[in-house]
Amino acid sequence: MKGVGAAGTSGRPTTRTAPAGITQYWIGTNRTWCSSPGVSVNELRSSERIINEVAQGTRSLDEAVDWFSSLQQGEQDSVLREIVLYSIQAHVTAEDGREGLARSGVKATMTPAVLILREPILQQMGKIAGLPPNEHLKAFRVLLSTFAVADTRRRETECRGACSHAWHNLS
Repeated sequence: MKGVGAAGTSGRPTTRTAPAGITQYWIGTNRTWCSSPGVSVNELRSSERIINEVAQGTRSLDEAVDWFSSLQQGEQDSVLREIVLYSIQAHVTAEDGREGLARSGVKATMTPAVLILREPILQQMGKIAGLPPNEHLKAFRVLLSTFAVADTRRRETECRGACSHAWHNLS
């Protein structure tokens, strides 16, 4: 989660300093690292930037899919989990899942589409992130589109006019 330290396997927050001097936090046991809240726009990791550019409409979903497709399987797994964590922070709702599916371009009969329509939404998003590699592209489209809906709502309500999150100030 952006800006929130998470407990590692020891129950204590685990941090590291990235090469550019950015403090990052280890999320869970799967080594997903996310940047601290004080980072500048130029210091965002590529996945943070791309995910948030799609959410803000400055990058197309298809461009993000091309980028995602170029990643190794382990990197794809991490990106899917990262989107779920960002969705948690954006307070994703079941309605966001329905709207995200409509925007994703994924057929309603595909596994990620079926899951995103079920509740509880966070549990279903976790299942989507855990789908096998042959489902990753569809999962990415559904999760990223759903996050984009939730994050847009958050930027228009909680962050309107007073936001200092680097990931909300990309332009």
